[in-house]
Amino acid sequence: MRRLMRWMGRLFGAVFVVLVLYLGVAALGGLIPGQVAEVAEGDDVEIGLLFGPIHVDFLLPATEETRAALGFAEGAGVPVGDGRVEHFIVGWGAREFYTTAGTYADITLGATARAVMGDASVLRVDVTGPIPASADYPRLHLSIAQYEALLEAIAATANGPPLTGVGFTPTDGFVEAEGRFHILRTCNTWVGRLLRTAGVQAGIWTPTPYSLRLSLWRAGLS
Repeated sequence: MRRLMRWMGRLFGAVFVVLVLYLGVAALGGLIPGQVAEVAEGDDVEIGLLFGPIHVDFLLPATEETRAALGFAEGAGVPVGDGRVEHFIVGWGAREFYTTAGTYADITLGATARAVMGDASVLRVDVTGPIPASADYPRLHLSIAQYEALLEAIAATANGPPLTGVGFTPTDGFVEAEGRFHILRTCNTWVGRLLRTAGVQAGIWTPTPYSLRLSLWRAGLS
């Protein structure tokens, strides 16, 4: 029994050290500037970043350009063309985890382990109406060229058919996406990469929400 307890103690100790190193490097990755595409800057379009404890979504205005770029989500049941829609919420994640974890109570060990080790990916798109001006989330201002680059990168991520029978609201939907998700390539590194593609300063590696926040702070965007 003592040998088992010692072995368990070493195992948990090793997991703790790895976790601390991962979080430390994530913070550093958020502070080190990544390679940013050369796109003319401006303040023509306002987008938002919706931060959760483990996940960040894009909040996009429901312009004609946005609706056209997100047309792939109509097959998943998202009312892309509905005139009452004022914003779109877009995120990327691990297929099994993202499509089943509507709340933290829904999280399973199997889905979590698969996300950590590697899983296929999906895009989730949802819609919303007016958002109060007092809502607290980071707002970024992009030029038309920057926003077009962002929309192109999002549309390019969707590379498969819609998923049926999954969703958390009456208006959201999932489609198969480009790339595999794993612990080093998370939903938040996807957000950081797309920001850099659109000419927005983001860290070289942003696997956690706080590493993205550090990126925005370093670039003077929050």
